[in-house]
Amino acid sequence: MEIKTLLQEFCDYALYARGRSNNTIKGYRFIANLFCKDTGVAEIEDITTDLVRNWFYLGRKDRKWAPACSISYHKNLTVFFRWCLDNGYLKSNPCDDVELPKLDKRLPPKLTKQDSAKLLEFVYNYPYNYRFLRFRNHAIFATFIFAGLRKAELLNLKYTDVDIENMSIFIRQGKGNKDRIVPMCYSLSTILRKYLDERKRLHKTCPEFFASLNRNMGFCDSGLRNLTVKMREESGIKFGIHKLRHTFATLMLEGGCDIFSLSKMMGHSDIKTTTIYLAASVEHLRKQILNHPLNNL
Repeated sequence: MEIKTLLQEFCDYALYARGRSNNTIKGYRFIANLFCKDTGVAEIEDITTDLVRNWFYLGRKDRKWAPACSISYHKNLTVFFRWCLDNGYLKSNPCDDVELPKLDKRLPPKLTKQDSAKLLEFVYNYPYNYRFLRFRNHAIFATFIFAGLRKAELLNLKYTDVDIENMSIFIRQGKGNKDRIVPMCYSLSTILRKYLDERKRLHKTCPEFFASLNRNMGFCDSGLRNLTVKMREESGIKFGIHKLRHTFATLMLEGGCDIFSLSKMMGHSDIKTTTIYLAASVEHLRKQILNHPLNNL
């Protein structure tokens, strides 16, 4: 049977029956289509473990796939092939016996406390042509740094999801379609309040919390990407959106937040995902131990 037909059925199942996000569905489609394009296979029964193994081998050898990339591709293909197996289109999962590279145990990249403050200051003081951009952009990067939201979560924020009076942000169907509430600190609430005043001044009534400048609609993915690139290049601070999320996690631990609370705030389904930040926090503690009063005896 044609893989193209099965892939469509699988994506419909994942979207409507399993409730997977659109980004997850896009990932399934991208990897499956890439595999079919590279291997030239069109029928599901022609897929073998050797074919899959060789595809991963060439990807790592010729395309220099990083271990994390290979593992992600393998995970997506495995889910699709498992569905094919469960529905009788395959006799076994061709991904099961494919060896995976070991994932480097590197600490997640983050900004220092000083660079975080410097970035927020730069974004606020940038010479914008419009007053609205100053407060909105400052609020966007402050939300990433002070609340640790993912990119999609920030763009999906609704006006009614942000409760400044009760100092909380409601994350509607974050990763894994899980809702959660993230508390906000006083600094963030002050920044968001200023943005809301500016939003009100321009009569923005769109349901999205972060609005576009020229239209009464939500700020979009491409707009955020362009803004991030611009601020990174002009500030000289090397950062990406996910790096700001890592920064939030590490700074919270360095400030004394317990791992369980941090896991809840970040929306991790498994606390083991959060423990990677403990290593980064330990580096901070190693520096602090030098302050021991008897250290120089």
